[in-house]
Amino acid sequence: MAEETPLPEDIAAMGFEDALAELETIVRKLEEGNVKLEQAIQAYERGAHLKRHCENKLAEARGKIDRIAIQPDGSVTTEPQQETE
Repeated sequence: MAEETPLPEDIAAMGFEDALAELETIVRKLEEGNVKLEQAIQAYERGAHLKRHCENKLAEARGKIDRIAIQPDGSVTTEPQQETE
């Protein structure tokens, strides 16, 4: 598999919500079709980085989610979230 290029620093520093909002803005602009070809290519590339960043942030969050489990003796503990894929 090809090695992923590092994310631009400004994207890597973004929180999930900010990255998603910018990605939505890019998609909207591209769908309108009023963007010159070179600008569209740059926007698409930035959008791909934003998408990857959002996916990484979601994977991080998913890894942190704990599942509440009731033990046979009635005590309550947490267990790591199990993958459902």
